[in-house]
Amino acid sequence: QVQLVESGGGLVQAGGSLRLSCVASGGTSSLDRVAWFRQAPGKAREFVATITWSGGGTLLGDPVKDRGTISKDNIKRTVYLSMNSLTPEDTAVYYCTGAPRRPRSWDVRTPLNWEYWGQGTQVTVSS
Repeated sequence: QVQLVESGGGLVQAGGSLRLSCVASGGTSSLDRVAWFRQAPGKAREFVATITWSGGGTLLGDPVKDRGTISKDNIKRTVYLSMNSLTPEDTAVYYCTGAPRRPRSWDVRTPLNWEYWGQGTQVTVSS
């Protein structure tokens, strides 16, 4: 039902900045939360940030704490992830994911708890 398409990845020099976009389409009325994860080769998928559509509350994971921002445009149905001070450690495939409203609280840091996933966008940071 819900489709998520990431864009904005590419090759960036260390110390630079990047803004990723995630456009939602389809049955977006059922979409309550959106998050960004990333996965480097040989590593587990890692939580980056999340935002809620209703209240706009955000939570940043360790990878982007103090240097990243997650935001949204409700009309465009787009969620953004801005990162600065990039290092080669940020090199990964960045995934956008979404989830519907749920009656109980749940752990947003666990990839398996999310329902909808985009195909990912590659971010490569050169030194």
